[in-house]
Amino acid sequence: MTTPTHTSKKNAMQGWKALIVEDEPDNRDVAIRILRFYGVETASANNGEEGLKLLKEFKPDFIISDLSMPVMDGWEFCFQLQQDRTTADIPIFALTAHAMVGDRERAISAGFHNYMSKPLTPATFMQQLLSLLVQIPHLENMLSDRLKEFSTSTTSV
Repeated sequence: MTTPTHTSKKNAMQGWKALIVEDEPDNRDVAIRILRFYGVETASANNGEEGLKLLKEFKPDFIISDLSMPVMDGWEFCFQLQQDRTTADIPIFALTAHAMVGDRERAISAGFHNYMSKPLTPATFMQQLLSLLVQIPHLENMLSDRLKEFSTSTTSV
């Protein structure tokens, strides 16, 4: 696993909460481990239906959701979030291994704030996530300084 060379990056997102909705255990675990390293409190669900149930008690600052899952896929999960005024404003990022031309635009038009491609790697995951979060107006000021912290190189530990 790679970690940043600058130790102050650990817990850089202390106080943030994220919901990871992903049916593949390895991908879910990688996201959770990286987010927790940076201080993010996480909850996880195996599909959209479980994610909706978790949201009744867990209030995340952002959601990362796979698109292809059993029971309720990411597309329907995103639609359901938009229909509920208590969850409609939570930033949600599509996550998929099926990166095809036009998928990003399709995800955004479906209500996702942006799109992340698998595989998730420790070296790039937080840089990519923070770059996406900073594009959301109400989060931009909070994150602009944190982006600078993640622009340095990483090293294996």
